[in-house]
Amino acid sequence: MKDAIGNVQRILILGGTSEIALATVRRMTRERRGVRVTLAARKSDRRADAAADLRAAGLDVDELDFEATERDSYEGAIASAFEQGGDVDVVMVAFGLLGDQERAWRDLDAALDLVQVNYTAAVGCGVLVAERMRAQGHGTIIAMSSVAGERPRRSNFAYGSTKAGMDAFYTGLGDAVADDGVHVLVVRPGFVRSRMTAGLSAAPLSQTPDQVAEIIVAGLRAGRLTVWAPSAMRWVMTALRHVPRPIFRRLPV
Repeated sequence: MKDAIGNVQRILILGGTSEIALATVRRMTRERRGVRVTLAARKSDRRADAAADLRAAGLDVDELDFEATERDSYEGAIASAFEQGGDVDVVMVAFGLLGDQERAWRDLDAALDLVQVNYTAAVGCGVLVAERMRAQGHGTIIAMSSVAGERPRRSNFAYGSTKAGMDAFYTGLGDAVADDGVHVLVVRPGFVRSRMTAGLSAAPLSQTPDQVAEIIVAGLRAGRLTVWAPSAMRWVMTALRHVPRPIFRRLPV
């Protein structure tokens, strides 16, 4: 539970190797010693390295095995995190799969992999976390969406469709649990220069994980329900939503 001056004491990251999530934890805690962070991710050197970095900053870190393609895995990880003792103040739903965008609309397995990770597992985790937080009477869920869900684009419409569904779920979830003391923040980043996008040409208004983290923490402090990263993406996507489809189809987006 948060301390007397509102500082978070326990954080769970679903997708515990996410660069944005890890940067957000560092900004949220300002390396305050004793904050407990649980990294739920596949067992790997990346998870171990992330845990070591946070421990070096003075945080108490637990590691849990988490696989978004297996319901038993994410159910078990969430149950374990909430039952380890003490309320969980913040849960970040930060896992996702970009995939090969051309293959994703031609190959059934590739398409369903995107749906399973980005939508099905994200919804499943949202249901489970929201019930736990409703029971404890407080908490914040940070859902990592994407501007790709705002309007289907030829370049990544399969990925965008999964983010559109995920975004709609968490937006509605925020309304459903507001009276239970639970806050849901939906984050809509544009292009982020990270491992996930390595090898891709950076788009205009691209940002680093640290820049996105700064926007997330500012949004939390302000009690926002949605944040865009950068904020200008809100107006870019608003304009794109109103471009006639025959013209939109020809845009290099």
